[in-house]
Amino acid sequence: QAMEKEISAALGKGEPGEILSSAFKLKVTREDICTLHHLRWLNDEVINFYMNLLMERSKREGYPALHAFSTFFYPKLCSGGYRAVRRWTRGVDLFRQDLILVPIHLRVHWTLLVIDVRKKTIKYFDSLGQKGDDICTTLLQYLQEESKAKRNLELSASEWTLRSMSPSEIPQQTNGSDCGVFVCKFADSISRDKPITFTQEHMPYFRRKMVWEILHQQLL
Repeated sequence: QAMEKEISAALGKGEPGEILSSAFKLKVTREDICTLHHLRWLNDEVINFYMNLLMERSKREGYPALHAFSTFFYPKLCSGGYRAVRRWTRGVDLFRQDLILVPIHLRVHWTLLVIDVRKKTIKYFDSLGQKGDDICTTLLQYLQEESKAKRNLELSASEWTLRSMSPSEIPQQTNGSDCGVFVCKFADSISRDKPITFTQEHMPYFRRKMVWEILHQQLL
């Protein structure tokens, strides 16, 4: 009950610019939190904060080593090529991670790209079932350039498997507004090497749970 009260208060009336949570050099305002209300579209701030919560959790025992890029990474890579994002991995060796997450915003739709360094796979997760083969290719090219620049090693494309997950393999949304929550929950399961078992029906609960997690800066 106390949790419900707190969640409702955060989603309730108040100053839109009021900062309700800050960590990871990120600030989440009431206005940002309210994107988790009912059928609103999640914004960059909420998704980036959540990805950082996943990274924090993975530093603890037993979870795969995880790096999640900001939502601003992919558009920057597309507009400026490798040189534009070369410095984004200062202090991070991508090739020592187990998993790399790339949340992607396609104008009005959120999707997730997952690089599994252990298995040499790049998979595209879309809750509307669209294919992202070009996006997979773009990220493989990025990895090749990163390997050359940071390790002076050629990454052989033929050793990597790229594919878009089909609608029969992953849960699909049945409305036009939950894609951001799907992306966060895909990332949650994948970052723990757990099967993805949720459905559209879980979305209202996940939205409220995410409000609490962001406020408290910890995952339930």
